[in-house]
Amino acid sequence: MTRRTEWPGSEDETHSAAGDAETRSGRRGRRGREDSGGPSSSRAESGPPRTPEEQGGAFGMRLLTGNPRTRKQLEDALRQRGIPEEAAEEVLSRFEDVGLIDDAAFADAWVESRHHGRGLARRALARELRTKGVDSAVIEVAVGRLDSEQEESTARELVDRKLRASRGLDREKRLRRLAGMLARKGYPEGLALRVVKQALEEEGEDPDLLEEHYLPDA
Repeated sequence: MTRRTEWPGSEDETHSAAGDAETRSGRRGRRGREDSGGPSSSRAESGPPRTPEEQGGAFGMRLLTGNPRTRKQLEDALRQRGIPEEAAEEVLSRFEDVGLIDDAAFADAWVESRHHGRGLARRALARELRTKGVDSAVIEVAVGRLDSEQEESTARELVDRKLRASRGLDREKRLRRLAGMLARKGYPEGLALRVVKQALEEEGEDPDLLEEHYLPDA
């Protein structure tokens, strides 16, 4: 029922004006609800504050949705987020229990991806995994899956890709540049020099001249 309001004019005008006002008010109310998602939606949906464990769990899940992460990476992220240490520990343990965190699986996948994708050697791979907080024993197992033959084969592939670009340089500069490229990817100096010398010999360089010892560029 329309509430009677003391509008000026006749009774009919009063009813008409009140009806128009009610219609306009209803439209405004509907528009407000559509814009805000419902009456006082932010207050109604916010509910009571979440516990630190709930906040940490939700934040951790968002991080894991983007990329796999080590336990240490998640621990650092939760601390920066302001999650208390005890709550963060509970979240991390729960994630490990259900398999959302698995540093061994992370290390295996990292070695596979970075070796075949970037040509990194065991030494460089181990250094990267250490920066991500992976335990030394886990790292040793992961990089140990790459044997010396595989490492040397990948080193030769890397050199073959760069040989053409180095043509035109003098012998010493080619040797330094190619061996330096391998050194930056974590290959030991002896292996790097051996692989580069072999590639240059196959291109026609004098093996006796290549026997001189050149330090690779850093």
